[in-house]
Amino acid sequence: MTCHVQFTRTAQEDLERLFGCIIKRELASATSDLDIADHALEAFRAGILTLQTPPYTCLKASNSPFRREPVIPFGSSSYVAPFEIASAHEVVIAAVRHQSEDDYH
Repeated sequence: MTCHVQFTRTAQEDLERLFGCIIKRELASATSDLDIADHALEAFRAGILTLQTPPYTCLKASNSPFRREPVIPFGSSSYVAPFEIASAHEVVIAAVRHQSEDDYH
């Protein structure tokens, strides 16, 4: 079974914001490495691919068995992408958070 992965507008905006934060941080760094942003996106894509089969292997994000979140490691930190299993063939990513954010969980 392969699931289709959908992103809410919020999740799309989160990705843009997080990508922008990486770019901004690297531009301000004395040793700026803009490839880090690309590596972060690659890590995120790999984490999202795990949702295609079977999404129930991800951590539960609430009391509902349909609300889950993968932990997506990147460097010395990680991201989470809370999602809901909408049907047997579709998951919907609600948001994307970095572990350092206040609303990480």
